[in-house]
Amino acid sequence: MLNPAGFWARFAASLLDGLIIGIPLTFISFLIVGNWNESPVTSIGNILYTLIVPVLWTGYTVGKKILDIRIAKVDGTKLGYGTMLLRVLVGGLIYAFTFGIALVVSAFMVGIREDKRAIHDFIAGTYVTYDRPEEILEEKEQI
Repeated sequence: MLNPAGFWARFAASLLDGLIIGIPLTFISFLIVGNWNESPVTSIGNILYTLIVPVLWTGYTVGKKILDIRIAKVDGTKLGYGTMLLRVLVGGLIYAFTFGIALVVSAFMVGIREDKRAIHDFIAGTYVTYDRPEEILEEKEQI
């Protein structure tokens, strides 16, 4: 695990995703459902975005791409849908079942730990890095 991204980079990427993806998704939901409240359209849209886009885009979401950070597997293999299901859904369930306490613990873990991994990273075997996919491949070839 090289060049892990810390709390503020990950937080900023989430904010950017919320602005760039979340706001248009909310507007589309308003057009479909007719109110500004959380609807199945926004919930399903957000879940699909966080599950599918990183798999198709080598660990990037729009916010992560802007900040040049990405999700990577600890073992160096390619991200898959199973990994993202563990990271997003199982991690999210743990955060919900603990009423957000695990989320606060995760934020401290990302801020304090040397490897910058949160609870959902441990569950899925992932981390967030500044390394591009090509850099990871080049380093593996040198070893």
